[in-house]
Amino acid sequence: MYIPPQFEEVRESEILKIIENFPLAVLVCNNDGDLIANHIPLFRHSPSTYLGHIAKANQLHNIFPNGADALAIFSSENSYVSPNWYPTKVDTHRHVPTWNYQVVHMEGRLSFDYSNKSKLRVVGSLTKLYERLHFGDAEWKISDAPKDFMEQMLDSIVALKFDVKSVVAKSKLSQNRELQDFNSVKKNMQEQNRMHLFNAMVGIEKE
Repeated sequence: MYIPPQFEEVRESEILKIIENFPLAVLVCNNDGDLIANHIPLFRHSPSTYLGHIAKANQLHNIFPNGADALAIFSSENSYVSPNWYPTKVDTHRHVPTWNYQVVHMEGRLSFDYSNKSKLRVVGSLTKLYERLHFGDAEWKISDAPKDFMEQMLDSIVALKFDVKSVVAKSKLSQNRELQDFNSVKKNMQEQNRMHLFNAMVGIEKE
């Protein structure tokens, strides 16, 4: 990934925030020159391990029965940025449109687990994390569903583990703009209800 120095994201807390708020990763594997991409929610099990699951009907686990190197891409909110948002535009008009976004790339090793214990752990942890995040005390629990139904659902999936080898991240948030332009873009993010981008910009110190 191309990352100009001013856009490199090195804050672990911000990287984890991106992944937690936007867990649907694009998981890319190379199969003898053919790229295979899947959209799979992943969650952090340990600092170097992420877990998820795929449908048993997904051929990914059959294509790579012994695991595979993979790239997981997490993308945050994104937004078009108009030159009209820059107060300095009236001085020179030497501005062009751009795009603001945050993204995390993780390289790692993919493996699969067919045990009911692993599948239940993945589904239970993923469900608990995001039900509680979005619904609090009104969260849905696995125990709310009939036991035989859950057993049937678990039988139709395969657990997935992603062991992380390296992480790079990018926060392109108008850091290269003059202060008044930066603040104007931030204001427009709020007005357009791009609150993840707005909050990310609030977290950047501009002198």
